Amino acid sequence: MTRAQQTISIGLLVASVYLVCFLGLIPFPSKIQDELIPVLPFWAIVSFGAYLLFKLGWGVLFFNDVPEAHKELMLQIDQARKELTAKGVDVD
Repeated sequence: MTRAQQTISIGLLVASVYLVCFLGLIPFPSKIQDELIPVLPFWAIVSFGAYLLFKLGWGVLFFNDVPEAHKELMLQIDQARKELTAKGVDVD
């Protein structure tokens, strides 16, 4: 199963469970049925957005500076310049 198929399957499962709850096919107390279930999609979107903002902030806070990768990249740039110069391409 590909990642897209898996994501679609999970999405359809969650949507089906929500629809069953929203239509009242599973009996819940009236307070839950009338006040909680209708706002669950909005709550899920807000929670997902907060999670993504947290992940972004965490990544920025603990951003790793990798000097080894910088050195490797500079060596590759020098190698590319040498190869292009050998082939007659003017590189600054």
